[in-house]
Amino acid sequence: MVDFENDIKSCIHTLQQAGTILYPTDTVWGLGCDALNEAAVEKIFTLKRRPKEKSMIILLADARDVIQYVAAPPPDIIAIIESFERPTTVIYENALGFPSNVVNQDGSIAIRVTTDPFCKALIKRLRKPIISTSANISGQATPSIYEMVEKAIIDNVDYVVRYRQDDERISSPSRLVRINDEGEMVVLRK
Repeated sequence: MVDFENDIKSCIHTLQQAGTILYPTDTVWGLGCDALNEAAVEKIFTLKRRPKEKSMIILLADARDVIQYVAAPPPDIIAIIESFERPTTVIYENALGFPSNVVNQDGSIAIRVTTDPFCKALIKRLRKPIISTSANISGQATPSIYEMVEKAIIDNVDYVVRYRQDDERISSPSRLVRINDEGEMVVLRK
């Protein structure tokens, strides 16, 4: 097993202090913070120079956790999430418990249940969802690997994860879907 224990401990300490992290996800390199901390989320918007209207993705460790953060998800949502064969972010109506700067203006929230061992361990140990947005200035290229992350991002986060910095596998952003009121899945980004 790969050892990322020191990174996990450092991330948890940073996140508990309303800090920001640069970390590898199940897709691309991301910027993260405690998704329930409004001030920390604000730091991510500032760092990315991202318009406030563009909400960010939330990472959870387990499919069953969705029920805690979404009002009236489809009854079979856990089975749906567990059937995904690739990283998939789902947009849900009626977010619950998140600060206003995390929720889209229409009340929706984008959530991905991660399968990445590092992210899963981090979220479970933190016991809170984390923000996952690409580690780039808004409008710039999305960094698939650590070497692609801009110096301005690296220099301005509170903690940079060492785990997987030398990984050169190119990954794509997650598939993006919306599940409508009838339980039908609409693909927004393949």
